[in-house]
Amino acid sequence: MSGKIFEAKDVIIKFNLRGQILTAVRGASIDLYEGETLAIVGESGCGKSVFTKSFIGMLDKNGRVESGSIKMNGTELSGYKTEEEWLTVRGKKIAMVFQDPMTSLNPVKTVGEQIREVISWHFGTDKEQAKKEAIELLRQVGIHDPEKRYGQYPHQFSGGMRQRVVIATAIACRPEILICDEPTTALDVTVQAQILDLIKNLQKDLNMSVIYITHDLGVVANVADRVAVMYAGQIVEYGLANEIFKDAKHPYTKALLLSLPQLGIKGQDLHSIKGSPPNLYKEIKGDAFAPRNPDAMKIDYMYEPPFFKVSDTHYAKTWLLSEKAAEYRRELETSTDDEKAEPAAAMDFSNAKKLVSVKNLTVNFKLGREEFSAVKDVSFDIHEGETFSLVGESGSGKTTVGRAILKMCHSSAGEIFFDGEQVNRKLSRDHLRRFRKSAQMIFQDPMASLNERAKVEYIISEGLYNFHMFSGENERRDIVANAMRSVGLLPEYVTRFPHEFSGGQRQRIGIARTLVVEPKFIVADEPISALDVSIRAQVINLLNKLKRENAFTYLFIAHDLSVVRFISDRIAVMYKGRIVELAETEELFAHPLHPYTKALLAAAPVPDPDIERHKKLVVYDPQQHDYSQDKPFWAEVVPGHFIWGNENELEVYRKNY
Repeated sequence: MSGKIFEAKDVIIKFNLRGQILTAVRGASIDLYEGETLAIVGESGCGKSVFTKSFIGMLDKNGRVESGSIKMNGTELSGYKTEEEWLTVRGKKIAMVFQDPMTSLNPVKTVGEQIREVISWHFGTDKEQAKKEAIELLRQVGIHDPEKRYGQYPHQFSGGMRQRVVIATAIACRPEILICDEPTTALDVTVQAQILDLIKNLQKDLNMSVIYITHDLGVVANVADRVAVMYAGQIVEYGLANEIFKDAKHPYTKALLLSLPQLGIKGQDLHSIKGSPPNLYKEIKGDAFAPRNPDAMKIDYMYEPPFFKVSDTHYAKTWLLSEKAAEYRRELETSTDDEKAEPAAAMDFSNAKKLVSVKNLTVNFKLGREEFSAVKDVSFDIHEGETFSLVGESGSGKTTVGRAILKMCHSSAGEIFFDGEQVNRKLSRDHLRRFRKSAQMIFQDPMASLNERAKVEYIISEGLYNFHMFSGENERRDIVANAMRSVGLLPEYVTRFPHEFSGGQRQRIGIARTLVVEPKFIVADEPISALDVSIRAQVINLLNKLKRENAFTYLFIAHDLSVVRFISDRIAVMYKGRIVELAETEELFAHPLHPYTKALLAAAPVPDPDIERHKKLVVYDPQQHDYSQDKPFWAEVVPGHFIWGNENELEVYRKNY
């Protein structure tokens, strides 16, 4: 391995919040070598971002590095106090790409100006030369027509393009280290694959070392040479990517890997980590993960474990690796059930009642004087008790379809039937009321969809008040308590506010609010995209459990195909407002036919470094379809497998099936 360029050792970071001391990072250490990619993984709140922000002096005013050493090429940085000192490092030596590109960019300045300013500020380059360099940087990060794009504003770029602009700004000073803080979390799988590919190419061209902060283990498998796993402010395991994925030793690392939907068996619950991370306002005794570890030993609750050596490159902070725990370790290894459960057979909905029917739905929107079609001629049925999924990139029209079904936006053409009655027409007040009660929505962002000034009791009770579903206060409280229990929350939480809960718990509150009115049909719009791996598993298990117990019917909207496969009965793939392929879940994964479906499946990250490193980026090109003469139509290639194509394409699809 080439020379070490960065070292953080025994770093302790504390925050003074409302008179209380929070220890966000508790003695974490990492090394970074020239040209390598190090991934730091862990749940939200484990200290990943705070730890790396300390490397460039970006802790907020309440935070401080209490102790420890941070060195760049042998120079100690932890003693830096002033902005002048940090500006010798920030940008020039270490640069950072943040999670949300929209908040990283100034909305009232053109993207070109923002890059040019960075070059002029750090190097004193004159305006014209800096502009030329900024245009070249835009070209370097894959933005077409950079001369024109230089003068455009952030809102005129897509999410993926904005992230490319942020990367261009970060590399403007040719840093030695690039820190990427969840750079692809908000992006579609196809755009994510392109951004990861871009960063890898820039790393080679500029000879940078890269630190990735992420909770997506598929991304880690794609990019990382080494992996550091963080929990409750500490690094608990680190090693080469293959060692972490194929031979994890810490119970937390093992639990994270087991929580992945790719490792789940359809019809069985996903493995999930029970409980919550520890309170970092309090002193932690023993192993911080012990209360959530079903195999914890007595010593785990009493003493903090040291690092044990697994190999020259692999270390784990767990008492399980102690010589004294050898016998118990063997017991755990032999007690694991080797029998694999069989995946559940596909449900037969051929004789089931159609709860939702969408026929030739078109939704048009006006943007200024122009009109565009968000949804074009979409048709499908959803049967009672079925989970029907819509997948596709942002802007493909998935959410618009869900909102049109729930009468949250107009439909320009076509018919929508719910329980046998057309709903996309003027409904009487009573009919609309019955429909609103029967069809509910779970939103993507649990924080934005909950009233932050209201207590949980009122949030969950809103539907009860609206539909007069209780006769007295005691009955209302009982209904709320039962709804909270059904989603795995304690009824005593009713007096808390949303900000007092974790992301996964907030999403459970949103689900409880939906369930309390006893709907028949639920539109789940990206309900888990913002959640950590382990919390994601809990919410998926909950949705599946509620479906089994209450015979719910779901329209599940997502872009994560691994999740969709685990939860869906049938999948429809959308591209630019149109459904291009529809099939039963396993059929679609076994025989994807449309080039766009193939591109989506190829882009989905797999938590295996051997597969990810040899994967080639597949970019869908809509120009490959020639519909000038031979017009496309909706056709059934094999029973139950539908596709959008012309006669010539359908012949090829049938031949290649």
